Amino acid sequence: MSTHKTFVFQSTGDDLTISVMQDWHITVTNDATPSEQYAAEEFQKWFNEATGLALPIDSAETKGGKVTIEGSSTLGDEDIQVTVESGQIQISGGRPRGVLYAVYQFLEELVGIRFLTAEHTYIPDASTLKIPCGSYTYSPPFSFRWSYYRENSEAPEFAAKRKVNTVTDAENLGGKTQQQLINHSFHALVPYDTHGENHPEYYALVDGKRDTNTHGGGPQLCVTNPEVIEVAAEAAIQQLTEHPEAMNISVSQADTAAYCRCEMCEALNEAEDSPMGSQLTFVNAIAERIEKSHPHVKVGTLAYWYTRKPPKTVTPRPNVQIQLCSIECCTLHAIDNPDCEQNQAFCNDTNEWGKICDDIWIWNYNTNFRSYDLPFPNLRSIARNVRYFLRNNAKGVFMQANGNGLTGEFSDLRNYLISHLIWDPHLNADALLNEFVNLHYGAAAPPILEYTTFLHDNVETRGLHPRCFPTAEDVGLDAESAQTIFDYFQQALGLAENPEIRARVEKASIPAHKAMLVAGNMESQKRQTLIDEYIALCERYNMSHAAETQTAEAYFEELRDR
Repeated sequence: MSTHKTFVFQSTGDDLTISVMQDWHITVTNDATPSEQYAAEEFQKWFNEATGLALPIDSAETKGGKVTIEGSSTLGDEDIQVTVESGQIQISGGRPRGVLYAVYQFLEELVGIRFLTAEHTYIPDASTLKIPCGSYTYSPPFSFRWSYYRENSEAPEFAAKRKVNTVTDAENLGGKTQQQLINHSFHALVPYDTHGENHPEYYALVDGKRDTNTHGGGPQLCVTNPEVIEVAAEAAIQQLTEHPEAMNISVSQADTAAYCRCEMCEALNEAEDSPMGSQLTFVNAIAERIEKSHPHVKVGTLAYWYTRKPPKTVTPRPNVQIQLCSIECCTLHAIDNPDCEQNQAFCNDTNEWGKICDDIWIWNYNTNFRSYDLPFPNLRSIARNVRYFLRNNAKGVFMQANGNGLTGEFSDLRNYLISHLIWDPHLNADALLNEFVNLHYGAAAPPILEYTTFLHDNVETRGLHPRCFPTAEDVGLDAESAQTIFDYFQQALGLAENPEIRARVEKASIPAHKAMLVAGNMESQKRQTLIDEYIALCERYNMSHAAETQTAEAYFEELRDR
């Protein structure tokens, strides 16, 4: 199936009304997979809640009008196809997840249901719904999609609704893609504890000595050592033999800058004008060996930090994936924003990689790792970044956020945006943001929307370029701006029309409290009261981590000690 830019509808000009469907059935085939059976149950549940029609689930032989839900061997894993006719609706998709995704797409696009958070599904009154007859098709451009929020990992049923295909093995949810995140793996392929004592020459030569530091999954390997190539290849092939379902494997550097400076590695790096010269040559050698025994497997490596710049002449083998990491980038501006000097180097490197590799993966950063709940102005750049990745041959997108914590700044809104956009990069991000805020916060939405505008405009006006570890000053916070942000949420709390809405606004207001704590100007007693309110909110809404490496409780103790 060809890839469509949007969920394409080809109308026949007729409508299917709910009144016609009163005696319809939902049918599944006798050989339905657990995911297809679950898809039928999900259709039955949500369609009933929206329209009031309780359609029974029967076998495929049922006569009369019906909604047929079935897998197709002719569609890709996650391709979807929907046909609406006067006497039937057919919802099809690839296996194992396509059918379930097709059902959710139908419910969203044609019924108006919105899966906002794990606890909040917006269900419209669709009792007089008219469904346009026609055909609908879609093939997602990214085969690996990870909106990295704990909300998804703790509620895999919700992750499936958001079409995040990386979090669960549950068969009824279609399982997860057998593509793995490309990550640091040298320590697993040539473990220092196993080889270090007898073969120090396997590891990086740094300042005239073989590195022994295991920090960050190190030490790095001497990637031009022929024995290291064979040891690493053998280990990778053994992993794949033990996991025949795997579609890719990581062969990638440790998370340290202590790469090998031996004579052979340095000569190759100098000739290629990048430390990626020796790294990619090594990865290609491993990939060549893997291809012989596992021809369907891709070999992934990070283009990260010192290896981000592509080599002059060495190009990836056809079975190699390159995962670019944007850790140095400004998060306020889109990566391809020509006016943001901070992003130009990454943008140039991405453009060059896109010319020599047709299987690019992206590791992009969408939170403040220093402080998960500090206001973080990246909502305007997410969609543009995702579309930029797509234009440069990206096939997998890892949107890293606060995956080990709950109640990060707008984590629910950002998850809604990101998961939508990595499924369909051409959606309107502003419309998605406004939709979520209005549906989730009700009458309290206007000041929250004003907050998002103020936050981004304030940073833009000050000429700041925050990265993914920003301080309060980096995101434009001072006493005045912190008070403005706090006031927006106090106004929103006053507009909340019921306890449920108030609870959502309270959770969203945690970053406003944090802004006041780190940048506000107040006398001691008022500050102590604010600390108590902040901690109470964090505990009420299950904050587990204040930062990537700091638990919430540890941070609370810091506040109390101050």
